[in-house]
Amino acid sequence: MELLETQDPEKKRLIETSDRHKQELQKEVREMSEKTEQVLKNALIIGGTLAVTYFLVSQLSGGKKKSKKSKTKVAVEETEPGLESERMPEQPTFLSKLGDRLISSATVVLLDIAKDKLAEYLSNRKTRE
Repeated sequence: MELLETQDPEKKRLIETSDRHKQELQKEVREMSEKTEQVLKNALIIGGTLAVTYFLVSQLSGGKKKSKKSKTKVAVEETEPGLESERMPEQPTFLSKLGDRLISSATVVLLDIAKDKLAEYLSNRKTRE
C-alpha cells in the first residue's frame, strides 16, 4: 500500500504537508505548556511571598487588638468611670515601631520582587508573540 501512496505525487505531497502540520501543532503545544508552567511558577512565587508577608505582618503586629482595647476599657470603668474620656492615647513602644518598620521594609522588598517577576513575564510573553 505504501508503494501506491509514494508513487502518486499528489498523495506524497499531501502526506508531507500533513506531517509538517502535525509537527507544528506539537511544537505549539510544547510551547504553550512551557508558558503555562512558567506562569504557574511565577504565580506560586508571588502567592508565596504574599502569604509569607501576611504571616509575618500578623505575627509581628501582635494579633488581636480588639481584645486589648476592650480589656482596658473594662479596667478603666472599674477603677474610675469618669476618666475614660480623659485618658491619653497609648504611645507606641520601641518594639512596635521597629516591627512596623520591618513590616514596611519586607513589604516593599516583596512587592519589588513581584514587580520584577511580572515585568519579566510580560517581556517574555511579548517576545514570544
